[in-house]
Amino acid sequence: MRYLLYSLTSLTALILSFGCAADADACKTDAIRSAGSLADLLTMSSDRSMRVSSAAPQRSSNRDNRRIEPGGTLTLADIDGPGVISHIWITFPDPAPGWLGRDGNANHSQLVLRMYWDGAAEPAVEAPLGDFFAAGFGQRAEVLSLPVLVQGGDAYNCFWPMPFHNSARIEIENQSTLPLNALYFQIDYVKKTSLPPDTPYFCAQYRQEFPTQSGRDYLILDATGRGHYVGTVLSVRSRSPEWFGEGDEKFYIDGETTPSIQGTGTEDYALNAWGMAIGTYPCFGVSLLQGEWGAVGYTTTIYRWHVPDPVHFNKSLRVEIEDAGWISTDELAEGVNRGFVERNDDFASVAFWYQVGKPKLFAQFPSAEDRVLPNIDRVIEGRALLSTARSENVNPLHLQSGFPWTGDGQLFIDNMHGEGAWVEIDFDITSEELRQLTIRFTKSYDFGRYRILLDGKEVRSSVDFYSPNVTLDEINLGSDNWTAGKHTIRLECLGSSVESTGAKLGVDSVRLRQRWNVKRTTPKDF
Repeated sequence: MRYLLYSLTSLTALILSFGCAADADACKTDAIRSAGSLADLLTMSSDRSMRVSSAAPQRSSNRDNRRIEPGGTLTLADIDGPGVISHIWITFPDPAPGWLGRDGNANHSQLVLRMYWDGAAEPAVEAPLGDFFAAGFGQRAEVLSLPVLVQGGDAYNCFWPMPFHNSARIEIENQSTLPLNALYFQIDYVKKTSLPPDTPYFCAQYRQEFPTQSGRDYLILDATGRGHYVGTVLSVRSRSPEWFGEGDEKFYIDGETTPSIQGTGTEDYALNAWGMAIGTYPCFGVSLLQGEWGAVGYTTTIYRWHVPDPVHFNKSLRVEIEDAGWISTDELAEGVNRGFVERNDDFASVAFWYQVGKPKLFAQFPSAEDRVLPNIDRVIEGRALLSTARSENVNPLHLQSGFPWTGDGQLFIDNMHGEGAWVEIDFDITSEELRQLTIRFTKSYDFGRYRILLDGKEVRSSVDFYSPNVTLDEINLGSDNWTAGKHTIRLECLGSSVESTGAKLGVDSVRLRQRWNVKRTTPKDF
């Protein structure tokens, strides 16, 4: 708790660290007062606390939600200054069809958050709402950090201090083809009599490369001016087997050609070590980690807040990170070591910083269509799997429709009658090709344990499909040059896990996942 209170004070002190030379003591007191620490309770202030929200105009009504049509934009706040926004809270339904949308709702990667300070024509903040709140690729995640907290993946809270002299405008654009049927929000701020002239603006910009380009590092920020860097959100989907997380972050300060700050690997920049693990902490975390380690399609989102350790710059700052790591030998040219090689994964990032004056736009914001990860799968959906399925000692196989299963639904085995019951499904490969064979399964509270065989050979001795919540997950069954013809996956029931109430099974799809088809010839300098 002491660390959190200290960091809260440090967070707001960052934005008021400019222009304080003339009255250092008064400026320091003002910074502490705005930080929201317990010490604030003993200090009187003439600031005026304010809020704008989606609250119903009639106090006796509960109609507190707002709707954003496809292609529409909702202004959440249009405030006169001077002032400092201290807290933003937003919630809205998940994309699944339900009582707040028969056909579903826009997901948070399709909602664009923009913030404009002091009448600027260009936004200082522009990012997909999910990425801004440290969850990438349209996935929801719980985040328990200092400036950003997302309770249960549903309640989006932001405590970055956001000062403005004359005006502040915050808006959300719905770039989905579906409406957002219910959006609730609260924006808390304080009106001030004045702010120091050199008070910096809060800035955040999104950038992506699907995939990263060869021969150069991935650009996170290219800023001009005076300020300090305070955070990174980075989302990655692997396009090759093995491990992407050896790339170093690099900070080029004030025009440097050699970075004065360079890290020791992506996992280290996320303040993890020897790989990554799900966990969210005050100033760093891994909010998403999906798929199997080392498989093509493995996705993760990390965040690193530089609140205790901002990176200061006086003229410019360029932040980059390498896309490099381990890679499988079948993607290497002869004689190239697999230990530390440039890769070509899918990267998306949000850079967070404060600076004096208006920030430059260093990247073109992509459309909603372009923000969708490229499809790298040839998918055999549940309906096609059902047509080839056969079983022994199993209730009739059928298709279960609904969100979020692929296409018409998943192949569902309602119950297995005892250990040893089995199901087989066939799929065809038309020509020999290098692909990863991936099975997308459902996990649930009443699902069982299974042994998996491919073409008569065991590939997994036991897989537990139990989960307290209904989720989708993937299993990699091999990455190879697959021969043309029919192949068979066999699932044998091993019973229920201790927590599960049954031994059910759901197969969403079989996926032949594209591998990188260019041989890598130049290793990084390890």
